[in-house]
Amino acid sequence: MSTIQIRTEIPGPRSRALMARREAAVPRGPYHATPIFAARAEGAVIEDVDGNRYIDFAGGIGCLNMGHRAPRVVSAVREQLEKHLHLCFSVTPYESYIAVAEKLNALAPGKFAKKTFIINTGAEAVENAIKIARAYTKRPAVVCFEDAFHGRTLLAMSLTSKTNPYKIGFAPFASDIYRIPYAYPYRSESGASAESFAHHLEDAFKRVVAPESVAAVIAEPVLGEGGFVVPPRDYFRILHEICRKHGIVFIADEVQSGIARTGKWFASEHFGIEPDLITTAKSLGGGLPIAAVTGRAEIMDAPIVGGLGSTFAGNPLSCVAALAAIETIEKEGLLARSTAIGKRFEERARGWQKKWAMIGDVRGLGGMCAIELVRNSQTREPADTETKDLAHYCYEHGLITITAGTYNNIMRILVPLVITDEQFDEGLNVLEAGIAAVTEQKHAALSHA
Repeated sequence: MSTIQIRTEIPGPRSRALMARREAAVPRGPYHATPIFAARAEGAVIEDVDGNRYIDFAGGIGCLNMGHRAPRVVSAVREQLEKHLHLCFSVTPYESYIAVAEKLNALAPGKFAKKTFIINTGAEAVENAIKIARAYTKRPAVVCFEDAFHGRTLLAMSLTSKTNPYKIGFAPFASDIYRIPYAYPYRSESGASAESFAHHLEDAFKRVVAPESVAAVIAEPVLGEGGFVVPPRDYFRILHEICRKHGIVFIADEVQSGIARTGKWFASEHFGIEPDLITTAKSLGGGLPIAAVTGRAEIMDAPIVGGLGSTFAGNPLSCVAALAAIETIEKEGLLARSTAIGKRFEERARGWQKKWAMIGDVRGLGGMCAIELVRNSQTREPADTETKDLAHYCYEHGLITITAGTYNNIMRILVPLVITDEQFDEGLNVLEAGIAAVTEQKHAALSHA
């Protein structure tokens, strides 16, 4: 597929017709970042049903670090199709499940013995990680963070911070969950240290829940849906030490930040920590659904035989896809590519920040990077409407983007790591032009007010 251009009316007639069918057949709950229906995709490019081509900066919300239809993934799935589609690991186990577990055990931080349980989705990984931690500690409570996102099932949704749209109308939530502030440098007091941020955990032990009751602390090393927030370097080291002191299981939710997104296999590696449990999903499957909990062997073995399981968990197609996705990252140097993408983005975005006051913050780790848009650089009022307008401009000009943040004012970059420099620059050009257009539109509106 060649890059971009050819765009007709956006959305085109076929996309509009499909949207009408969607509205008649599908409930309103599922949200769409664009009104465009995809027909095919390859690498970092998507083609819609009307023949328009787009550079993809969303990657299926971070599931395609190795690109759309990565050749090794496609080949592995085709080969598996000739063997078997589904057996259920709980009935007749198969080798590919074990091979994925072995690979994740080897890749995850820490030289201690590890084991891996495979499931289907990130939310399932989170729920099972909490189950495992409770079984191991014989404690009920869980500490999580403001601005966190851990999924949409009951326990995962209870751990998720943002209310609208994730939690509104779905109460009551799971009990014994306690939330503390995350280390969000841009929206915190100037000069706040890792120690001062981490103090919130010890403070919670004095005010809301005794540490002897806490089974686990669960945190995203880099906030995902919460806005790609990167905490200070020593933050997680201090949190991990506090957990160790009190016999609490530390869970790193790497569903979005793992599998090469930040320039390392796991974002935890940037902070020099070895989590007790790590959850993965999204790009682990190279486009197919698969998730995992990987952790210390003695913790993973806490549930009794039969205490963990799922009918479709570790589906054979997903397992071979995961092995091929990992091989693609290894053989195509995508860890280094992620780092290079992050540097390339930051160079451009720092220039935007100097030119437009609307760019309040530029941040990220490797290819997990973002800009935060504000209406006022002093008050840092979130520019949610402007961010929505920017996303709209982008898809109308050939770039698929995805927003984030508790205040809906973050433009995040989840581009497939196989993107070429030319494609990436073209996408950044669209993003830059969009920022200029939205800024001009804002100034025009103010002048006519």
